[in-house]
Amino acid sequence: MKLKMTLAVAALLTIGLSSGAAYADSVTFTLTNPNAEVAQSTGGSVTYDATVAAPASNGAAVFLNGDAFNVTAPVSLNDNDFFADFPLSLAPGTSFTGDLFVLTMPAGAPLGSYLGTFTLLGGADGGASNVLGTVDFNLTSTPEPSSILLLMTGMAGLGCAGVKRSLRRGWAR
Repeated sequence: MKLKMTLAVAALLTIGLSSGAAYADSVTFTLTNPNAEVAQSTGGSVTYDATVAAPASNGAAVFLNGDAFNVTAPVSLNDNDFFADFPLSLAPGTSFTGDLFVLTMPAGAPLGSYLGTFTLLGGADGGASNVLGTVDFNLTSTPEPSSILLLMTGMAGLGCAGVKRSLRRGWAR
């Protein structure tokens, strides 16, 4: 009886611990240009494009169900392009390239780099929320020449022209 009980427990453990068929819900996920610049004085928006590819070795389609992101304030991220443009799923061996999200920096934001991450969520079915891939991006606030700098450059040009004119007069005497 003890032997039968041991065999039954071993059989149940074997069945319970064995895994089902493995599903490779992987994708490669890259941004076309992860680094962008916006002028500090005017601010603005930048659209980031991405390519998502499902390897041919996947056993079935990979569903692209959602996203998660993190970005440094005061920059804001709008992910409507992902939901409007990206396909619901990718069959093995297929890829898609399109607008993924838009970053907006307000005018007058402090100079510097604003970093962030964007993560695709999905998996084997329409309800899966596994992390499929994460990319890093950077938006830099860059200075523009100020009006005073432009005025000083113009004044220096006029000064040089005046010096040149007076040197010519000196040679003519």
